[in-house]
Amino acid sequence: MLILVVLMVFAGRLVQIQAIDAATYAEKASDIRLSTIDIPTTRGEVTDANGNAFAVSVEVRTVFVDPEEVPGSKRAEVTEALAEHFDLDRDEVADKVAATPSRYEVVQEEVPPAEWKELEQLGLDGVGAEVDYKRVYPEETGAADLVGFVGEDGHGLEGLEGVLDDTLAGEPGRQQVETGITGTQIPMAGGLAKEPVPGKDVQLTIDQDIQWHAQQALAERAEKLDAEGGSVIAMRPTGEIVAMADYPTYSPNDIDDSTAGDRTNGAVAEAFEPGSTNKVITAAGALEEGITTPETVYTVPYSIQRYNETFTDSEFHETERLTLNGIMAKSSNVGTIQVGEQLEAERLYEYLGKFGFGQPTGLDLPGENAGILTDPDDWWGTQLHTISFGQGLSVNAVQMASVYATIANDGVRAEPSVVAGTVGEDGELSASEEPTRERVVSEETSDDLKVMLEAVTGDEGTAQQAQIPGYRVAGKTGTASRVNPDTGGYKGGGYTSAFAGFAPADDPELVVQVVLHNPKEEYYGGEAAGPVFADVMSFGLKTLEIPPSDSEPPNIRLSEDE
Repeated sequence: MLILVVLMVFAGRLVQIQAIDAATYAEKASDIRLSTIDIPTTRGEVTDANGNAFAVSVEVRTVFVDPEEVPGSKRAEVTEALAEHFDLDRDEVADKVAATPSRYEVVQEEVPPAEWKELEQLGLDGVGAEVDYKRVYPEETGAADLVGFVGEDGHGLEGLEGVLDDTLAGEPGRQQVETGITGTQIPMAGGLAKEPVPGKDVQLTIDQDIQWHAQQALAERAEKLDAEGGSVIAMRPTGEIVAMADYPTYSPNDIDDSTAGDRTNGAVAEAFEPGSTNKVITAAGALEEGITTPETVYTVPYSIQRYNETFTDSEFHETERLTLNGIMAKSSNVGTIQVGEQLEAERLYEYLGKFGFGQPTGLDLPGENAGILTDPDDWWGTQLHTISFGQGLSVNAVQMASVYATIANDGVRAEPSVVAGTVGEDGELSASEEPTRERVVSEETSDDLKVMLEAVTGDEGTAQQAQIPGYRVAGKTGTASRVNPDTGGYKGGGYTSAFAGFAPADDPELVVQVVLHNPKEEYYGGEAAGPVFADVMSFGLKTLEIPPSDSEPPNIRLSEDE
């Protein structure tokens, strides 16, 4: 009797499960088996101003094997085919083909679609492929330090790839998959839950041809002079950067063959004392404040004593009577000190800040070093004098380039920019937000500085190497002692060589800043950095189709005797 009652209970429960609650239990079972996974999406391209690619995503396949779908009699055939096709270790492939319990074993990643198609035609049991995307960086662009690279998960790790990751990455889709009793996901099962959204393309202000040429010219010069590093910035007076080259560099397609130092974008991360390229700010402040004029005459000896320090010019000369024009053309430290004393600490500090020193460039690039500009209340002894000719403060290359762009732009400073905007599916550019602009000095002061800087490249100036046939060129050399990290002093630290300028001098269209860190043998700015400036500027002018100058440089008075 008891047995009969138990059987009746079981029978009733069975009817309830199979008939009354069948749909409910089926739904629960399905919920247990099904889950969702991400579907990879295409990462946006990074292109130059003309649409040439710096970084693209190409479609690839992840080839896998489902061991349960490979009949025992076919395992040797499948193993041999996969091992031979991908040149893999046969024993390792055999282990994957025979893996248990498993429904999904990756055989090869980043397989080109055409290669997968060839393999697919073999009709191998249990072998399938998933769509994925691989980031590719065209060789020889010279923009690795700027553009950066992505990690194994496809997200940006360095450079613009990291900074703009949210824009470039897009949103993955969602795919339902069936999960077996072992917890293994079966990619072939389920349906599409959400379409993937591709990332947006990013267009830069960079010109790929000028970028490549700048990188080559920089590397060649740095290696010839055995420099520790260097950078080249080419930008329009309105702030758009058309080239940002750095040395040393690396290949983003082979990260393992590079060091952290290779991958650092020294154009923003390496701060240096600007040396004589900074003299233009001292002159700009003094002119703007009405303290001096281009033809004001100064008595300039070879050396001058201030406190317990003796300052000298780079080469011995008898005492001269130089105009401010002449002080700039001959790059006189002694003359600049006198101008700086007229301007005084507070006002010099004010103009350094207006020109962008001591603050971020606004590019938001990884590792940026905004340099050092101490408050004038903390200046002591001879600091006013050293800062006036470019020692005792530090900047990065973009900051220094921006100073000369401001002068070239008639005294208006535009915040540097490198991203032109994003490109939608319709191919239209959505421009980035306009950079901030601020007048630093008057147009009259800017015009005076342009003439002074053109004299630097003239026959009596310190940068005749920067002359470019057919174009009027303005610029300034810079040679600064480097701090020796072992002693904290300048002795044994080497030099930083720089040149910054623009052309055409009478109607500026392009600014180029060159810096070499600790070059050997030749280290004066005109000798070491000047040839790179001339090379990159000449190439840039031709590439951007900027016409030659149609006027002659004015005759300017460099000394009292002229």
